[in-house]
Amino acid sequence: MKLKFAVGMLAVFFLAFAGNESKAQSNPPPPPNPVLYFIGQELYTANSASYIRYRYGVFNSSAYPNAMFAPAPSLPPCGANANASRTWVDLFDQRGKRLNGFCALGTGDHLNSIWFALPEGEVPPSWIYVELTDRQTATKYKSNLADTTN
Repeated sequence: MKLKFAVGMLAVFFLAFAGNESKAQSNPPPPPNPVLYFIGQELYTANSASYIRYRYGVFNSSAYPNAMFAPAPSLPPCGANANASRTWVDLFDQRGKRLNGFCALGTGDHLNSIWFALPEGEVPPSWIYVELTDRQTATKYKSNLADTTN
């Protein structure tokens, strides 16, 4: 009798564990906050004016599934872009002033080519951060503060 009870309890345990395992596979954990880092700066010219582009990457960009950056025509457009991505990316200075934004990155890997620009000679903010806004889930992911120089 004790053996039957033990075997029965063991079976219940394994079934419960197997059920939890399949739930974990169907609901992956949410992505972490982005880890922003400075890549470098470059001079460029547009409309006869010179600018400095401050380039950044997200160290843990692979933690963000590409589905987060897929076109989302059912969500509000980004200007004239009716196929803007599900997740928008905005760069801010340390006080919260928006510096630039991206609404159609396409993949998580494109987080490694985000930037903001200032006219040549203008002093950049000391620190910036990035926010990823998943418009489908109404979730924001805020990064660390990253420097604007090497």
